[in-house]
Amino acid sequence: METLKRLQSGWCFPTVVLCVYGFFTTVKPIEPFLTPYLTGPDKNLTTEEVTNKVLPVWTYSYLIVLIPAFLATDYLRYKPVIILQGLNLIITTLMLLWAEGVLAMQFTEFFYGMVTAMDVAYFSYIYSVVELEHYQKVTSYCRSVQLVGYTVGSVLGQVLVTFSLMSYFYILVMTLVFICIALLSSCFLPMPKRSMFFHRKETLQDGGQTQAPSPQLSDPDTPEGACQTDVGGTVLSNGKHKENKHGFVSILAQLWFDFLQCYSTKQLVYWSLWWALATCGYNQTVNYVQVLWEHIEPSQNFTAYNGGVEAVSSLFGAASAYAIGFTEVDWTMWGELALGLFSALSAAALYLMTFTDIIWVCYTGYTVFKALYMLLITIAMFQIAAHLSMERYALIFGANNFGALVLQTIVTVIVVDSRGLGLDIIPQFIIYGSYFAAIAALFLLRGIYTLVHERRKRKMEEVPKPNQGRDAEDLDGDNILAQRF
Repeated sequence: METLKRLQSGWCFPTVVLCVYGFFTTVKPIEPFLTPYLTGPDKNLTTEEVTNKVLPVWTYSYLIVLIPAFLATDYLRYKPVIILQGLNLIITTLMLLWAEGVLAMQFTEFFYGMVTAMDVAYFSYIYSVVELEHYQKVTSYCRSVQLVGYTVGSVLGQVLVTFSLMSYFYILVMTLVFICIALLSSCFLPMPKRSMFFHRKETLQDGGQTQAPSPQLSDPDTPEGACQTDVGGTVLSNGKHKENKHGFVSILAQLWFDFLQCYSTKQLVYWSLWWALATCGYNQTVNYVQVLWEHIEPSQNFTAYNGGVEAVSSLFGAASAYAIGFTEVDWTMWGELALGLFSALSAAALYLMTFTDIIWVCYTGYTVFKALYMLLITIAMFQIAAHLSMERYALIFGANNFGALVLQTIVTVIVVDSRGLGLDIIPQFIIYGSYFAAIAALFLLRGIYTLVHERRKRKMEEVPKPNQGRDAEDLDGDNILAQRF
């Protein structure tokens, strides 16, 4: 029993269990073929119903649930929300299996929106049960295992479809089995004793009750205006740790104060603006790309390779994101220009996907588009996180995604929803390509301005001041006179 407790108290056990959960929740062999499943004989929905009535509900649900999920995750200390996410995934899969009709599929998308909003629990749980020195390692494990799970699921689904080993219905049953394994594993997660905001940890040291600020996560050389905050609440006297519960109103007030302070720096605002704008366009593209593929080459007449394309694009994206860690670039000078150039390539890839009649060309364009987004979002995350503590990084991460979701909701209501314009899939993707072209133009102009400004600033710093040479000569003269006398 003592051995088990000691094992659970270390960083390895919760990391392994969370990785098992993350892996099995992302092994979804049915996901790359969801649109063919809904429009096929199993559900008999039309492409227009899927595009304009069913899929938009996910965006609305995600927007409604995101903020309550963020607060509930911290207040309930992560584990209950992770378990609830697994239950919602099971509900979603059961409804996909046996529910019929447009209304039932809309409810399915609503529950899946809740699942997506609860991802915050998965990504923040591990920071509450491991020490600071393990953050980078466990973050790498938890993110990479999801990529592996998604790739395995895509490849497995592709093999089953290509060789006609299973129908879509039984592939969905297999997906349900994987989700049940994930839910079972989540029950073994140790319950955290603290959280980032509502249940902070206090440190008691020997001697009185004097309070002092705790150490900060951010670099001591952080420039003025960059965000910093403490991570352990307050430090009280005596070497022990105890839970520090803060009132709900005071937590919200602190979050608002942190939000305003973080976005007071121009550099963070520009990177966050790109994050929100690009994530909105990326989510719209990924959500509706299967409908585009179905339009170009109906799955009834062609063996769809959606799973293989998703797997390849994820691996290319992961490789580009990994490679960026080994590049030495002055992102302060070149970052915004890079955002503009690569966003222009993303727009070109979307136009290529839209105007081609060849499915393999469309697949290639999607692979390029997804890899570029993963590359740029990695750079943006790194730049934003460079001078942020863990709490404020979580706050900015949530705020940027919420901004993207608000934009995505607006686009969905106007462009996709049947109560708005209800456009067909080709006009939709023309709009998405133009959207990324506008992002590219904005950041190219900003990048050129930044490049010129930074170069001029550095040249000015290299030029010696007018009196600097004369002062040095006077100082040398004084030294000579001092030596003579």
